Amino acid sequence: MTAPTATTCLWYDDTAEEAAMLYTSLFKDSRILNITRQVGSDKAFIVEMELLGQRYTMMNGGPHYKLSPAVSIQVYVETQEEIDTLWAALGEGGEEMRCGWLADRFGLSWQILPKALSQWMSDPKTAPAVGAAFLQMVKFDIATLQRAADGATS
Repeated sequence: MTAPTATTCLWYDDTAEEAAMLYTSLFKDSRILNITRQVGSDKAFIVEMELLGQRYTMMNGGPHYKLSPAVSIQVYVETQEEIDTLWAALGEGGEEMRCGWLADRFGLSWQILPKALSQWMSDPKTAPAVGAAFLQMVKFDIATLQRAADGATS
């Protein structure tokens, strides 16, 4: 018997293939694994992709259910340039929210986060200042967060 696996399934109305093409174009080492077409059509029904080492199944299931910010994909990056690039690409036609959160034009929510955020927030000395700083932000600004962390330890 083989070990079980788990995959996140994301429900789209009818844009799963278009969404998968965007997502895999933005992240290195990401790819579409398989597309199952609807019977008698060239329209995708199921799209399987790998995004940064994680597998996702995307289904064109119709308008019955909608994606919401209750589920988001967190992406940790090193630089402000990476935040800016991903923010612009994923946010185009979508909706910006607070604290590094945005919903793309397909309705999927993302958190584009600096890698250092985990360290800052796990340190009792820097967490209050960094937390207060990011609560004022929409898109994260690494330099501002760094200044907050530095100010808390000086």
